[in-house]
Amino acid sequence: MKSFYLSVVTGVFAALLSLSPLGVQSATVSSEPIDPAGVHLEPQQQNGIAYLSGGIGLDESRAIQQVKGYNLHMTFSTGPENKYVPDVDLAIQNMQGQSVLSLNQVGPIVYVQLPAGKYQVAATRNGQTQRSTVDMKMAGIRDLNLHWNDSY
Repeated sequence: MKSFYLSVVTGVFAALLSLSPLGVQSATVSSEPIDPAGVHLEPQQQNGIAYLSGGIGLDESRAIQQVKGYNLHMTFSTGPENKYVPDVDLAIQNMQGQSVLSLNQVGPIVYVQLPAGKYQVAATRNGQTQRSTVDMKMAGIRDLNLHWNDSY
């Protein structure tokens, strides 16, 4: 299993190095080299829906922002400084109310590959839920930034 994980990480890095950077609203992609030791990304699937969760640390954040193949890019942040948060429970349902994806303790960046259609997104952190509707057209990427105003 460890060799599979290493080959996935190596493959992701090979792909990342050949890609041009993608812009994300809340972060700037740097042309500086990415240290593979700081990246622990593992593409996953649930109910036939591919997703990728991560972005903890600068290297992993820059690496995930360069990955292609996902049409919904979500970022989770909190407070006046817009700090990334990795502890979000995420639920995506189709417009008929059927669960498409249900993830626990993910983030701060989550990429999902959804079929065309409209979806309800609910992201919950510390008992507070942020909701949004996304319309996934046949082509293009949708950015969804969900923010909590934590009161300290």
